[in-house]
Amino acid sequence: MSTDERDTIPTSTDVPAAEQATTTNRKQPFPQGFLDTISTGWAERPESLPPQRAQAPYAAARRDKVSAAFPGARLVIPAGSYKQRSNDTDYPFRAHSAFAHLTGWSADAVPDSVLVFEPIEGGHEVTLYLRERADRTTAEFYSDATIGEFWIGPRPSLEGVASDLGLATAHVDAFAASEGDLVLDEDEGLTRFVSELRLVKDPYEIAQMQLAVDATARGFDDIVAELPRIIDTPRGERAIEGVFHLRARTDGNGEGYDTIAASGPHACYLHWTRNDGAVVPGDLVLIDAGVEVDSLYTADITRTLPVSGTFTPIQRAIYETVREAADAAFAAARPGVKFRAVHEAAMAVIAARVAEWGLLPVSADEALDADRGGQHRRYMVHGTSHHLGIDVHDCAQARREMYYDGELAPGMVFTIEPGLYFQIDDLTVPEEYRGIGVRIEDDILMTEEGPVNLSAGIPRTADEVEAWIAGTRA
Repeated sequence: MSTDERDTIPTSTDVPAAEQATTTNRKQPFPQGFLDTISTGWAERPESLPPQRAQAPYAAARRDKVSAAFPGARLVIPAGSYKQRSNDTDYPFRAHSAFAHLTGWSADAVPDSVLVFEPIEGGHEVTLYLRERADRTTAEFYSDATIGEFWIGPRPSLEGVASDLGLATAHVDAFAASEGDLVLDEDEGLTRFVSELRLVKDPYEIAQMQLAVDATARGFDDIVAELPRIIDTPRGERAIEGVFHLRARTDGNGEGYDTIAASGPHACYLHWTRNDGAVVPGDLVLIDAGVEVDSLYTADITRTLPVSGTFTPIQRAIYETVREAADAAFAAARPGVKFRAVHEAAMAVIAARVAEWGLLPVSADEALDADRGGQHRRYMVHGTSHHLGIDVHDCAQARREMYYDGELAPGMVFTIEPGLYFQIDDLTVPEEYRGIGVRIEDDILMTEEGPVNLSAGIPRTADEVEAWIAGTRA
């Protein structure tokens, strides 16, 4: 991106070309002829106001809950700014999750916008402050590489955003902080409340989660179909990442988190995102990936595949144990059950099986003792579940009594993702176990009737996975 420059070039067309100061050797002064003519000769830009987007009424209901929780307080919810990647290049902008949740403004949100709840009698007056697009007679239009429309494309107008989101809008220059403001990520109470507000999803959110899961399923199908080419690529893990990225960008906004493509011993590293290894027949490859759709809701799914198309006996035994643990966790999930009970059900299976295999110095019951046990956790150190939504680890600022010690309720969306990981240099396990890592992860919606696996259509059993791969090679 060689044209993203931080320095403003001229601030007025009255500045002669010879007097334009530059502070970088990449910037060239504009000639006077350019300055004299750049603001003229443009066609009118007629604008028809967009209809209100589907999520707007849901976002309004969320704002009402926030308003009711903080009577008389001025609340400030910033979208956030660009974050620097290197020198004069930025990461793609993504609005703060709470801002997106409360405005309904998602992948198309404008950086540096601010949502403000101004207290009034009986509630709050809510205004979205954003940077109005610059008129073509201003220097910003052609000279500011960060926000100028000549560089990044058209920005929405205040009127357009107001119509789109069903919100009052004003120019960001009119916003001023006040002493006593409750500011997101600065005020603990506000930050906690808007995080807990996302624990139970509304119908719009649930539909978006299913869209994300469906797109992710297509991404996994793409990977399986491309396995022969992936195997032939020296850095096959990168090829997996690239195949999934194409699906994520064509069917959604992108990935909800960095894809884990971990083959062979790399599968034993829980957050392996280097993805620079080969994908070798005979090994297993663990793929943890999720498409983030344009509304910013993301899936989070893991499948572990035998690269050669079939599991070895020991690979199958480990894989089916993980699936057994996942099924036990799913069976334990019911409305009113403690969230942590899902993890406990999975860990009971893990402890029982690794004890049967002779890998523990104690019995399974002793390993499951809350105070003195945990020996089985060497092979599955992570938790079994987390909430999922507009963040891959959603509701992270919620209180423990509302999260791990809270009760499952209809509308909650969470993962079930047990695993077994036998490090390549772990001398506590037989040699044939070492270097094998397996995780199976699904996205679960709790309903009044019980849990629903949103990702059940992606093959899960060892037999289904083998048939899945064979179907692409017939």
